[in-house]
Amino acid sequence: MTELNERLRFGTVGSPQTTPQSGTTAAIRHIKELGLHHLEIAWVQSVRVSDEMCAQIAATAKECGITLSIHAPYFINLNSQTSELMEKSDARLLAAARKGFLAGATDIIFHPGSYHNQPPEQVYERAKEKLLEITGLLRAEGVNVILRPETMGKAAMFGTLDEVLELSRDVPGVLPCIDWAHLHARRGDGSFNSYDEFAGALRRVREVLGEEGLKRCHFHLSGIAYTARGEKEHLPLNEADLRYRELLQAFIDFGVEGVAAVEAPEPFHTADALVLQATYRRLLKLGEPLEQIAD
Repeated sequence: MTELNERLRFGTVGSPQTTPQSGTTAAIRHIKELGLHHLEIAWVQSVRVSDEMCAQIAATAKECGITLSIHAPYFINLNSQTSELMEKSDARLLAAARKGFLAGATDIIFHPGSYHNQPPEQVYERAKEKLLEITGLLRAEGVNVILRPETMGKAAMFGTLDEVLELSRDVPGVLPCIDWAHLHARRGDGSFNSYDEFAGALRRVREVLGEEGLKRCHFHLSGIAYTARGEKEHLPLNEADLRYRELLQAFIDFGVEGVAAVEAPEPFHTADALVLQATYRRLLKLGEPLEQIAD
């Protein structure tokens, strides 16, 4: 159980690196042992899991009280440039959603694609039409999951905060996955790393999606290295410049609810998840907003 007044469920993207045995069910049990509450299953290369294994995953998660999401394969692009590539992209996202639903996951996280040097407005319209098509198929099949396009860490990639928020507004069954490290890295200049900027992003969520948007959040958290072109690689918190205490304080001040899934390289994966959860709990107990958050 989460602690009283705790609104965010912390966990890891992929199995915690301290999991003593291989397999998703072992990872779920280890998440519980650690005192975390969420696992994002990383099917990032392909979706190769039987229906029987999905049933085992769902049963274990229910038994342990652990919520689940799926990180779909990296090779999804809502702006694929040929019909063959688009068919393969569609198949990957649909497979992640269908199998994820059988496994008890409620949210399917994916990288939305590339601009391919096309105008962002044009790419947005294509992405919207593709998501309308895919969510329609899933609804017709009774696959009740939320598709979550992720904010991306490079300027060449489709996936600004506004783009994923507007897709969430325009397409039923879609909500954002906000990767805060990616937002920090995207401009490549060290910006988007202050309480005011974090609060501004949460205000934007509220403007586009209403208060409900702040109550159904899914975040990725980590340190990150970047160049002038944006994201380079994920880093452990103790090697990164991300001002995560201010970010967690903004979550508290805005009453954010949902999931915070932590990405970090070995061997810091588990440690960083526990540090972020412990810091969040400490700030909750202090109960002092960093500053007034007037509308």
